[in-house]
Amino acid sequence: MDRLVNAHEVELDPLPLEAHDILVGRPVAAAKTLGELGGPEVGVWTLTTGTVRDIETDEVFVVLAGDATVRFDTGDSIELAPVVVVRLRAGERTEWEVRSPLRKVYVAVG
Repeated sequence: MDRLVNAHEVELDPLPLEAHDILVGRPVAAAKTLGELGGPEVGVWTLTTGTVRDIETDEVFVVLAGDATVRFDTGDSIELAPVVVVRLRAGERTEWEVRSPLRKVYVAVG
């Protein structure tokens, strides 16, 4: 990873979404791995407007931009907005409702 990266401007690579995971709209995902921190991966990820399902990995992320709700199969939900920090656990089943394009910096294991 470079010593300095502008997370708002780094060019991301398309990340295919499975058709059965798209619940609303035509969201597009993209990501870029920036490097590793002794094992955990560091990167930038984005998702455009719409709603998708996912199964999570162990991850901590900081929202850079966007407006979204993440709903968990437990019935809990969290609101995402710039500067929010979130911890996800491997195996959690989620639904991401993105109202304005979401961009995050993440640190993930696995």
